[in-house]
Amino acid sequence: MATPRVRRSAAALGSTVLATALLLSACSSGGAGSKDAADGKVTITVDLFGTFGFKEAGLYDEYTKLHPNVTIKQTDTQDEGQYWQALQTKLAGGGGLADIQGLEVGRVASVVQKQADKFTDLKTLGIGDVNDGLVPWKGAAIKTADGKVLGAGTDIGPEAICYRTDLFKAAGLPTDRTELAAKWSSWQGYLDLGKQYAAKAEAGNAWTDSAAGMFTAEVGQQKVRYSDESGKAVHDSSPAVKAAWADATALVADGLSAKLAQWTPEWNKAFTTGKFATLSCPAWMIGYIKGQAGDAGAGKWDIAAGPGKTGNWGGSYLTVPRTAKHPKEAAELIKWLNAKEQQATLFTKQGSFPSSTGAQDAIKDVTDAYFNNAPIGQIFSESAKAMPAQVLGTDDGVIGKAFTDALGEVERTGTAPDTAWKHALDNVKKANGN
Repeated sequence: MATPRVRRSAAALGSTVLATALLLSACSSGGAGSKDAADGKVTITVDLFGTFGFKEAGLYDEYTKLHPNVTIKQTDTQDEGQYWQALQTKLAGGGGLADIQGLEVGRVASVVQKQADKFTDLKTLGIGDVNDGLVPWKGAAIKTADGKVLGAGTDIGPEAICYRTDLFKAAGLPTDRTELAAKWSSWQGYLDLGKQYAAKAEAGNAWTDSAAGMFTAEVGQQKVRYSDESGKAVHDSSPAVKAAWADATALVADGLSAKLAQWTPEWNKAFTTGKFATLSCPAWMIGYIKGQAGDAGAGKWDIAAGPGKTGNWGGSYLTVPRTAKHPKEAAELIKWLNAKEQQATLFTKQGSFPSSTGAQDAIKDVTDAYFNNAPIGQIFSESAKAMPAQVLGTDDGVIGKAFTDALGEVERTGTAPDTAWKHALDNVKKANGN
């Protein structure tokens, strides 16, 4: 599943934690590394999908102040699917790659098992321990069978539900986050409350944005989703996939979806027009909401623990391609960005939940004024603590997209769920050349 990173407004979060994190980050800087230009200056290129938040959180500015010889040039592709296609083209041709390339968690197994020779073993660049302080499964996923470390883990995506308090009040629903968490402790409870909302909500205002969002959040709660422990694709028989599909199609049948394709301009606009009242909300989504809803949305949104109180949606890695022009400098930047102090800053400013256990300890008491002072550190920390170490398959990205695209058919063209399911399976086969 594509996971565009978070973007946020200038609203401050957890000022005490932020001040501490910035102080620590300034103290944790290392040397700038080798220089290959005549004047000793180096431009490190970074190519990412969506918004990772490094620039927005001021981390690039902080790093270049600490290393005056370094300039950082970043490019972005909003849609991860388009980014991945472009990355594959560059890897095949061997040119056009940045010094640092982002990698979404759904692509990790494919890279580790099929393209390890295209990326630099970070051990050879002196940062083989970059994942040592992370939750164990994060680093393990990017390590090859023969011990190569192909990337550094950034954030993870513990889940919750974001909701519009003003729309809830208008429909006569409670707004207390503890009460709501109890009412939607299961996905069935979430659907049932949605029906209550739909009965009183204004015309044109739906319970949630899309079936795809709910499906992705629900499958993200299971250890085995698209592939089993042996690496075999099991999406066609997976209980997790079947249960999430049934719930997502029930959402559509009950008229609870706004039928908006995520990451589109129409979806982005809906954050300001109030087209939906709830949103499956991994941690990185809170910054995205702020970026789209803007200052006018402050105080209208809140966050509560979601169904099952756990799950993981997304998370990323930073890699150094074999053709990088400045691999040593890239590695030093990666190590600094992924240090616990910088990961804490990213959550405090952007909402990107850290994979660093040290950073998790630092942010557990953070609250967010934009979301009615919701205890986001506590909510997402508890979700992360219960999060399963998901089995990652080589085709997870392809499979996830096939099912969310098929749900779009159900929503927007009226395709019968059974027919759309078959389309999803066919599209997986086509993507794999079968």
